[in-house]
Amino acid sequence: MRFEIMRLDDVDGTPVDTTVVDAASVKQIVQQAAAIGQRLWIRPADPTAS
Repeated sequence: MRFEIMRLDDVDGTPVDTTVVDAASVKQIVQQAAAIGQRLWIRPADPTAS
């Protein structure tokens, strides 16, 4: 399964960066974001997204 991860702006919460990753990569990205206090929005990716 693939997930879309959006990095959110610290001020207003709007998406500023988007990436699509496989399930195995999600944990690492979440841990990195938590370490620096970064806000993320994670959702299942559109099957046609790359």
